[in-house]
Amino acid sequence: METENMIEKVENIINKDEDLETRLKDICLLLNKELNGYDWVGFYLVEDGELVLGPYIGEPTDHTNIDFGEGVCGQAAEREETFLVDDVKQEGNYLSCSPKVESEIVVPIFKEEVVGEIDIDSHKKARFEEEDQNMLEEIAEMVAKIL
Repeated sequence: METENMIEKVENIINKDEDLETRLKDICLLLNKELNGYDWVGFYLVEDGELVLGPYIGEPTDHTNIDFGEGVCGQAAEREETFLVDDVKQEGNYLSCSPKVESEIVVPIFKEEVVGEIDIDSHKKARFEEEDQNMLEEIAEMVAKIL
């Protein structure tokens, strides 16, 4: 994975003169298209104290509103830390979006407190590594500037 190249592409999207939803959707498209195993890519944004599904690419999900502490996404928001799950079937608090999902990474987006997160599912076990986490945390910092 060429992290620097991906960061540059995300920066170009963020700097476009388009509305927020379009830019977030374009980031989802980019990650899904260019990174193998990024099978579902989406943003959850904090509204009224809960996570609300924003732009995403992938199969539809029933999980459009998630309370802090609920599932992997809710835990990442509540603990204010990235969650990397190698095997979702081993996670007791996992909210299944699709039986195809094997692993997940959730990266909170901060503006003093959690304002959203990047959620990525993969159909491969143990798909996400430290390199993915570092890149996605950098992207989260960039996205925070436009939220």
